[in-house]
Amino acid sequence: MSADHNPRRVVSLQPSATVILAAIGKLDRLVACTRYCADVCPEVKQRGIRIVSDSWTANAQQIAEAAPDLVIAAVPYQEKAVAQILKSGARFLGLAPKRLSDIYTDIATISGAFRASHRGDQIIAEMQHEIAVTREQTSGKPRPRIFCEEWGKPIIASQPWVAELVEAAGGEFIGTPGARISSEEVLSEDPDVFVAAWCGAGDRVPLEKLVHEHHWAGMKAAKAGRVYCIRDEFLNTPAPTLLRGLRALAAAIHPQDFPQAPGLRCITNAPAGERKR
Repeated sequence: MSADHNPRRVVSLQPSATVILAAIGKLDRLVACTRYCADVCPEVKQRGIRIVSDSWTANAQQIAEAAPDLVIAAVPYQEKAVAQILKSGARFLGLAPKRLSDIYTDIATISGAFRASHRGDQIIAEMQHEIAVTREQTSGKPRPRIFCEEWGKPIIASQPWVAELVEAAGGEFIGTPGARISSEEVLSEDPDVFVAAWCGAGDRVPLEKLVHEHHWAGMKAAKAGRVYCIRDEFLNTPAPTLLRGLRALAAAIHPQDFPQAPGLRCITNAPAGERKR
């Protein structure tokens, strides 16, 4: 009988990896993860798993103390963080997804490492199916122009996979995914719908303050009351969690056709008679 070389003790420095481990039924292999992993994967809190620094601020000693045989992190981030991961002496799997196809590859890679390829294939198929169904449901409908930002200071547009989800949800993504853009440029684009999903902010983006500080009151999205916050984890975690983000986007873009989705919050001080639900 061949030896089992599957990872037994995993340190996850990336929420997406933790979500994927949970989805394939291998969360029992996780010995340490970040506080952001705990935010997106409640099972982590229930299990009392050790909390360590993330891919940005990785600490070799913290990792070594968890005695992992595999560390999963995201690259490229800060070089010194990668150096800390390597210094820990553990095997290192670095993820760097940009598009949905990359995310599917990450799911297949992680599930394969744990001899759970069948479950990984199922998860990928489920994601592809729901995205395809949503795209079909919005086919032929008007396509509002959407600006999504993953950070507010400076303003950074959401990642390419979010642009793909916006398209599937029946919208037209404004700007270059993942690139910086000025508040003046956003205003000149005059989006029909504005979505903020700030990394690490959960659902706490101050929408009213955002519109006021950037002088966006005259923007179509603001005048129509179509300024939204979507929970950070639902759009910025490149994992099966993105399906929640897809549902929130669909509800924001075509509220008449999709039910209000968990994690979606609308601005509250829209002009009377103009706010759309």
